[in-house]
Amino acid sequence: MGYVIMLEQIGYGTTENSPVTFCGFPVDNIERKTETVGCISHHLEAKVVDPTTGHIVPLGTQGELMIRGYCVMLEYWRDEAKTKECITKDRWYKTGDIATLDQFGYCRIEGRIKDMIIRGGENIYPAEIEQYLHTHPKVKEAQVIGVKDERMGEEVCACIKLKDGQECTAEEIKVFCKGRIAHFKIPRYVTFVQSYPLTVSGKIQKNKLREQTEKQLGL
Repeated sequence: MGYVIMLEQIGYGTTENSPVTFCGFPVDNIERKTETVGCISHHLEAKVVDPTTGHIVPLGTQGELMIRGYCVMLEYWRDEAKTKECITKDRWYKTGDIATLDQFGYCRIEGRIKDMIIRGGENIYPAEIEQYLHTHPKVKEAQVIGVKDERMGEEVCACIKLKDGQECTAEEIKVFCKGRIAHFKIPRYVTFVQSYPLTVSGKIQKNKLREQTEKQLGL
């Protein structure tokens, strides 16, 4: 009698650098399987740079993930401006993803540059806060956005969907964060929502969520 063994492996790739740039291995430990998107594939290059300066950051430091190699597309069809925006002269593709790399080539995806919040000069990545908020027993889903602020430029706002039958207050969420995440990352604003604006493919539209929230808060 024969057996079929199914092996699930995590990977990472985009349309512009497809099909797979990073890939895990069956022998990877649980940390690598759950916290990374795998290791850089053979014959490809990856680096993480400061989104502002373009300089390579130290291993383990967050920045923009860039990819180079045979997997990178030639160009966007009939869109030279967008091609120049995303692909450098020496053929590095700017993914727009915030990530870290370790010394073994494993990558952690931390969020998207376009979602980054700049509060008083501090770069804040919503994914980190969202992941922590999801550990709250009453929270079903959390989306963190930056809303405009005259003094700080932007402030952190958590838009939370509660589990069925649960009640919660903004103060309860803030207390939950104190001492667990950096003080400047603790949401100044907390709103509770029934749903999030979605694209036709089901992705959350953070720009529309930001507009709705700023209007709700009177900002």
